[in-house]
Amino acid sequence: MTKVLIATEKPFAPAAVAQISEVCQQAGYQVQLLEKYTDEQALLDAVSDAQALIVRSDKVDQQVLDAASELKIVVRAGAGYDNVDTAYAKEKGICVMNTPGQNSNAVAELAIGLAIYGIRNFFDGTSGGELRGRTLGLHGYGYVARNVHRIARGLGMNVKVFTRYSKAQASSEGLEVTSSLEELYAASDIVSIHVPARGEHLKSVSKEVLQHLKENALIINTARKEVVNEEDLCAFMASRKDAKYLSDITPDCADKFKAEFEGRYFFSPKKIGAQTAEANLNAGVAAAEQIVAYLENGDNTFQVNKN
Repeated sequence: MTKVLIATEKPFAPAAVAQISEVCQQAGYQVQLLEKYTDEQALLDAVSDAQALIVRSDKVDQQVLDAASELKIVVRAGAGYDNVDTAYAKEKGICVMNTPGQNSNAVAELAIGLAIYGIRNFFDGTSGGELRGRTLGLHGYGYVARNVHRIARGLGMNVKVFTRYSKAQASSEGLEVTSSLEELYAASDIVSIHVPARGEHLKSVSKEVLQHLKENALIINTARKEVVNEEDLCAFMASRKDAKYLSDITPDCADKFKAEFEGRYFFSPKKIGAQTAEANLNAGVAAAEQIVAYLENGDNTFQVNKN
């Protein structure tokens, strides 16, 4: 019998687990649940006889893939998949997929929530500002950014975007597409970052673009910490005492923020963008359905390691 392992150090909501299991069991698959594990050996043991694996932010590295002698497919329930060694999986003939768009509204609402929190001075009782009439710059235009655009437009914000790959779509939706990242940052009161941690996006939030930010600017990062050059960010925060940085990813330089930038930053204890019951359900069920479609029909629509 085909075994599907759901391995989540940060568990799905119970309702999501129930529906994921139902999708798998209707296909005749056995489901094993490994939650809140603290020892990698637990994952290595559990995956040893699994044909399919569903994870969230759990690391699927060479050691895990080597331990999984029967594995055919890994699905990351979410958009980002930098926690999976996709190249090594391909070498071993293992399909890796993500579930794009399933968490996007949850992350978008968090990005807007962080913007409100920042512009209202972290709800400290002093007079803050409003989002209406301000310019929001979208650094990237994937699923999450498109939902941020939708919400921001309803709040009366002016929205601009810099994107290398979605210019036509952004323009068709009425967005002004800037010619460079520097131009976007110079025009924005608030920048919301929505790019993956790979390729040219790594450390793309650097001094070259940060130096162009307007006075009292907010930087919102619900993407990945690796897209920010943290040394440059700290230097910028030190030189620009009006700027604020809010994220659901704690940076490696968090101690410096705590020591030097009190009252100008916020980090959540864990990455929480997709931590809603709805996003859990959407991404988890999509992962299960994609596994069934792949194993039964060879459907690799969402495979991220084809090439």
